[in-house]
Amino acid sequence: MFKPMLCFIIIAMLLSGTVAVQSAGLGLGVIIGEPTGLSCKLWTGSSTAIDGVAAWSFGKKGTLHLHSDYLFHNFNLIKDNIPIYYGIGGKIKFAEKSEAGIRIPFGIDFMLTEAPIDIFFELVPLVGLVPATDFEVNGGIGIRYFF
Repeated sequence: MFKPMLCFIIIAMLLSGTVAVQSAGLGLGVIIGEPTGLSCKLWTGSSTAIDGVAAWSFGKKGTLHLHSDYLFHNFNLIKDNIPIYYGIGGKIKFAEKSEAGIRIPFGIDFMLTEAPIDIFFELVPLVGLVPATDFEVNGGIGIRYFF
């Protein structure tokens, strides 16, 4: 499942030539990984955004997964137009024993100039709080179209 999406992302990056900062508007798309589903991102400032996902978690017995994060973008670490982002948020998994916890996402965002599209990769340490304290890591690759 990851290989086709990774190939798509690499081809899109090679064909795009350059990238540019698109730090405004609302983006809708998909994320593939854990969890896999619909992704949205709303820029709240020149370097801050709120993201959210409604997705399906394939771990154990598949479950509905919702999360939202407040993100900070640093445009100066790699290039001023390829931000590294980090943030904090929350998650809820709806299952026989529902779970809730804290997310601490870290990622990189490639913003294309030829189209209002971003391609992102993130790793997310999770601290489960309900029904018990635990730790896990999620991750995914995604693409969004900005309006």
